[in-house]
Amino acid sequence: MFYRVTDWTVRWLMKFNVDKCYVMHIGTRNEQHEYRMNGQVLHQVEAQNDLGVVIRNDLEVSDQCAKAYAKASRVLGMIGRNIRYRSTDNMLRLYKTLVRPHVEYCTAAWSPHYLKDKQLIERIQCCFIKMIPEFKGLKYEDGLKKLKLNTLEERRNRADLILLFKIYKNLSQPPFPSVSAYSSG
Repeated sequence: MFYRVTDWTVRWLMKFNVDKCYVMHIGTRNEQHEYRMNGQVLHQVEAQNDLGVVIRNDLEVSDQCAKAYAKASRVLGMIGRNIRYRSTDNMLRLYKTLVRPHVEYCTAAWSPHYLKDKQLIERIQCCFIKMIPEFKGLKYEDGLKKLKLNTLEERRNRADLILLFKIYKNLSQPPFPSVSAYSSG
């Protein structure tokens, strides 16, 4: 299989920077073969960032959860430091536009399954609610009701269901070419 990639690069005169190519062995029973490209051994990694998502060889998502939390937390902190007029409407717009995308980006690939990760991500929305002056003393659940927000876990579940529906109804197909496109010479 791997030789097809190198053959393809030669045929289409596309050069890969071998120093930036990595191998990730997934699974505990993986034989961990050594892979080469252009005669050079590819480096093995345990985790790799791809399109902004951290992928680990054990498929754990805690690193991605921590990364998403850190980004969203920085933006939330910036809002807290710079916004003085904290009306509910203004704060809600800022949160939905600037903060929430960081904890919802590509969750179909990394949705947390450990309670600690779910709580970490949910903490962002909890902190946001406490930033609104009239919501400071409220419980998280009461703040959600007043703001008409769902928990981030409920939003992830809904997004997953929508994606599954689209796949089931053939409304969302991955753009994979047929295998014969690679095997023809």
